[in-house]
Amino acid sequence: MPHVARLLVLVLFVVSLDPWASKSTASSYHEYPRRLAHHIRMPSLNSSSKVTRTGSDRAEASIKGVEEIPHYCAYQSGEAAYAGTIATMDVYAFPNLKKGQSISAHISVADSQTSNQLVSGWEIDPDLYGDSKTHFFVYWTTDRKNGCSNLDCDGFVPVNLATITPGDTLEPSRGHMNITLKIFKSKEDGDWWLHFGHDINNLSPVGYWPKSLLNGMQDHADDIEWVGSTFSFSGEISPLMGNGHWPRSNSAASFRNVQYIDRNGKGYDPPMGSLHAFESHKQCYRTGVFQLQVQGNMFYYGGPGGCTG
Repeated sequence: MPHVARLLVLVLFVVSLDPWASKSTASSYHEYPRRLAHHIRMPSLNSSSKVTRTGSDRAEASIKGVEEIPHYCAYQSGEAAYAGTIATMDVYAFPNLKKGQSISAHISVADSQTSNQLVSGWEIDPDLYGDSKTHFFVYWTTDRKNGCSNLDCDGFVPVNLATITPGDTLEPSRGHMNITLKIFKSKEDGDWWLHFGHDINNLSPVGYWPKSLLNGMQDHADDIEWVGSTFSFSGEISPLMGNGHWPRSNSAASFRNVQYIDRNGKGYDPPMGSLHAFESHKQCYRTGVFQLQVQGNMFYYGGPGGCTG
């Protein structure tokens, strides 16, 4: 079955001399990551859904040689054994986003050796969904080449009576809301579960990725990421990221309550100095300082966009 792939490869720039980076006591900036993060979008071209039609539009642009440019701000874990992550993220509505542009924020749990990866978050992608609404999404891949979004193929298993289904629209009140996502390996069945809520204390299951799907994550993951990203076609102006504010102030978009998950399903703080901050186009987007706080670890990110390459 033919597919359209979107590959976000984190080609990272050193910013060790940046004044924002120098303020961080909980992270360091690296020129070359040990692992590459990616978010591949693979709608089926044979489906009769909106995804197919918008996917075909993207495929046509690819055939014409129009390059799709990823932009990102992210924190990445050090390489170790992890059973998952949890984070609360700001969600926004931008109803006038154009085709050829997308905005996303997500958490990622992966294995760097096999390229198994599980992703969940929110995104606005007119090409993929056929509208400029904010959507809750999930994604998985086993090899960076083949993957599946939402319920477009077998893989992610939704549970009955879940409060939300992958692909559903989110309705931010006055353009803003918070969601909390938790991806973790269950001690009981060994599957990788996704929980959703609007704060860290009120989560419910959405579904799970069976352990049989992920040959490299039978026991644990070794790569955790918290990512804000945008896409735009080469030569076109990139959209804003987050809410468009620079992370110099507390009005910017954020990831809060950022923790790893242990084998018992409980959260714990990232060790001091263990996280790596990345940003691909610092003239348009920035990653703020990671802050270890009693009320919840967090960082700001984003920017106004405006990049053309």
